[in-house]
Amino acid sequence: MSEFKLISRHAGTILVGQLAVMAFGVADTVIAGRYSDAALAALSVGSALYISVYVGLMGIVQALLPVWAEMLGARRHEAVGQSLRQSLYLCSLISLAGMGVLLFPGPLLRWAEVPERMQGEVQRYLGVLAFAIIPSLLFKLYSTFNQSLGKPRLVTWLQIAALGIKIPLSIWWVGGGAGVPAMGAVGCAWATLIVNCTLLVLALVMLRTQDIYRPFRVWQRMERPNWPQLGMFLRLGLPGGMAYLVEVTSFTLMALFIARLGTVASASHQIAASVATVLYMAPLSIGVACSARVSFWLGAKRPDHAKRIVFMGLRLTALISIALSAILSVASFTLAGWYSATPEVVALASTLLLWVALYHLADSMQAVCAFLLRCYRITIAPLALYGVLLWGLGLYGGYQLAYRGIAGQAATQAASSFWAASTLAIGLVAFGLLGLLLLAVRRSQRLHAAAVGLQAV
Repeated sequence: MSEFKLISRHAGTILVGQLAVMAFGVADTVIAGRYSDAALAALSVGSALYISVYVGLMGIVQALLPVWAEMLGARRHEAVGQSLRQSLYLCSLISLAGMGVLLFPGPLLRWAEVPERMQGEVQRYLGVLAFAIIPSLLFKLYSTFNQSLGKPRLVTWLQIAALGIKIPLSIWWVGGGAGVPAMGAVGCAWATLIVNCTLLVLALVMLRTQDIYRPFRVWQRMERPNWPQLGMFLRLGLPGGMAYLVEVTSFTLMALFIARLGTVASASHQIAASVATVLYMAPLSIGVACSARVSFWLGAKRPDHAKRIVFMGLRLTALISIALSAILSVASFTLAGWYSATPEVVALASTLLLWVALYHLADSMQAVCAFLLRCYRITIAPLALYGVLLWGLGLYGGYQLAYRGIAGQAATQAASSFWAASTLAIGLVAFGLLGLLLLAVRRSQRLHAAAVGLQAV
């Protein structure tokens, strides 16, 4: 099978799974919203805090993909299994950190000025999810392992099946019935806990029974912590996790700032952010698929093949993002109408969606570049770019435009100012990461050529 077919199939499978996972949140929002406004409000605040914590920790786990793919390319199959066992120590450590934040969210809730009448339900919601984060991160570990092998299909089928469990459980426990009291937003958290535990059990069954895992000898006696290896995991994973956190919080804080402009602006931004998140799933899937193949060829000492995959991924991302942005530009008003029946919201959201179309062009390119840079062990520079540009230029610049004005210009008092500043910021991030990636590819080839030259001598 050609590399293009391998990557396309891999990315397509991951995309289906990611959309299934996104449907978890959409379903909870609809179910809680139909139960009561209070449940929906508690879910909105609680899920925002949970996602901020989870995404940062998930990024640490996801950063291990190139490590295992590179070992696979070097045909070090048993080393992959040993590394997977060592990663359990890392997963345990970060799970405990995440649990600590979710079990004691009081300082965060007070900082965010969440109304006291809402804090009780939010804390109960997060208290349940604190225990859901352990099986969730362990399943993410299994998912990342499969992606590094280029075998994401099992994970995708499990994610789709989990959706069939999640929705009826959320409906039942949110509204109550059959002897179960109505739990509101907390019912969504219990459903998530059950689904995550089920996914983890099924993942363990797959690891135990499927032939594709046998070469890695996963089920060996657990070794003691290998501190140098765990340190390498953290050096690679922490900047990756922080980068994810910066991306997520830039959207979260943008929503908080725009909320000051009123209900219409806030609702319109929510539509724009929702569409942007769905569009992001395409480059994310391509980035995962390409990084698995790039790391494989780097492990096999074939940087020329890795370079070919890098440029193939960039071209594929550019074509798909241009097509999606063009469709969004044409259908922005229609799409906004699917989300809302309020004319003012539809009008403003359709304008914001035009910014989303531009934003996606840069966002898709930077996402793929960020994944590929991890294959070359470059993580600190991307994190610095994210922090300075997304928080600095994007958030602060949007705030200045909207509320204070810039260079003698009056404040716009418009949500579009935040999207304009963020689009410029993500565009600069994309150019910066692309430059770093091209330098990394060139350096990898030079080092390989020098090593070959030394062996010839």
